[in-house]
Amino acid sequence: MRVLVVGAGGVGAAAARIAARRDYFERWVVSDVELARASAVVDELADTRFEAAQVDASNSEAVADLCRAHRITHVLNAVDPRFVMAIFDGAFAAGADYLDTAMSLSTPHRDRPFEEVGVKLGDEQFAASAAWADRGRLALCGIGVEPGLADVFARYAADHLFSEIDEVGIRDGANLLVRGFDFAPSFSIWTTIEECLNPPVIWERDRGWFTTAPFSEPEVFDFPEGIGPVECVNVEHEEVLLVPRWIDCKRVTFKYGLGDEFIEVLKTLHRLGLDRTDPVIVKGQPVSPRDLVAAVLPDPATLGDRMSGKTCAGTWVTGRGLDGRPREVYLYHVADNEWTMREYGVQAVVWQTAMNPVIALELLSDATWHGSAVLGPEAFDAVPYLDLMRDGYGQAFGIREG
Repeated sequence: MRVLVVGAGGVGAAAARIAARRDYFERWVVSDVELARASAVVDELADTRFEAAQVDASNSEAVADLCRAHRITHVLNAVDPRFVMAIFDGAFAAGADYLDTAMSLSTPHRDRPFEEVGVKLGDEQFAASAAWADRGRLALCGIGVEPGLADVFARYAADHLFSEIDEVGIRDGANLLVRGFDFAPSFSIWTTIEECLNPPVIWERDRGWFTTAPFSEPEVFDFPEGIGPVECVNVEHEEVLLVPRWIDCKRVTFKYGLGDEFIEVLKTLHRLGLDRTDPVIVKGQPVSPRDLVAAVLPDPATLGDRMSGKTCAGTWVTGRGLDGRPREVYLYHVADNEWTMREYGVQAVVWQTAMNPVIALELLSDATWHGSAVLGPEAFDAVPYLDLMRDGYGQAFGIREG
């Protein structure tokens, strides 16, 4: 296996550090628009299997050329979702398989944005599924932690815990603190703005996909391992677009524990137009307001030594168990920032995201997971994944009943 990772930021660098402890690949090319950033990752690892390269992630031809130059078999997209289609198309043109942690962007419904879907997350990629299948190539989309591990949990619950599922609800919460900053998101603010201010999508068997207002339907969810109760709200996320394609259920939701202060900051950015991606002219120069916000905030990858606490990603499932009786479970994985910093020098949120595509690549390397077309994690057997996560990567998952 010869892997190209596009992006040497938090997730890309963390993926390299995690993969360096595994032996399933021949070559791992770390690429970035800034060669120096990719080179810093490779120099730190001091492993001859790793190599640095420069690439413009917005240029599909450049991605394809880099794949051909290094005889790449698998492309891992580790940059924010505005670059999904360029990297996706570049991998296809080069005949490589493709993985990402976030899918192609949505466009809200023009007239009824908080009631009807417009272009949904992943629609552009799923439209190309037949072409990928005809080519015998696989695009495994949404294989971070959320989406990704949360979808694996949904597959496991459907196959091994339930005879009938009422709701699959992804619930994400944390008690992370960042010292020294009034506002410092632990993940890409560009992506956070995109998913939190777009209309959240809900799926119901009788209605299909529909939308609601941002931050709607608040509920308090009690997270495990000392995190405790956190208020969660509806947020646009890929799981809602993935789970119903492969798992028989009545309803799918995604709720994120943001906190009142974080929500107010996002609302303020929206009121001021600072969430916009289209450029405005500032002293004769085009500037994207959202890019400006990202530039003035600290890079999440650099915050690990200022962070404390844990982050939890999980899938809450209700329905009837294998015995036909009502059942409710929460399948989850918790990452402790103290541990991820001590073991990998990476903060918990990006480490938890990066672990999952590295595991998926290992399963693809020996064809434990295999397929063609555009597929989500739900399309594959969850047991080999969870076994490898536990036995090979030292990461057990929890199941809380009731």
